[in-house]
Amino acid sequence: MIKVNIKNNQIIVTGHADYADYGKDIVCASASSIVITSINVCLRLDSQSLEYKEEKDKLTIDIKSNDENIKSIIENMISMLEELAKTYKKNIKIVKEEDR
Repeated sequence: MIKVNIKNNQIIVTGHADYADYGKDIVCASASSIVITSINVCLRLDSQSLEYKEEKDKLTIDIKSNDENIKSIIENMISMLEELAKTYKKNIKIVKEEDR
């Protein structure tokens, strides 16, 4: 299962959807496309807007900008991932942690 943990200005995406075999998994491909496209748009608008780190089965995004356009892109990314999770409940889960 893909898990998307959202807390403050950090988003961590881990796991694999396990919807289908590697290379044929439409859920994993969709989630990857959503996230990578969003990262690329943010960086194209402002190269300092975020930092990301890719590791095996883990992607960490640290949002550095308070710009409204960047916020909108990130909100849109989360919204698209939530829509994907509604359709594929067994394959992707979104967890939003509140500030403490």
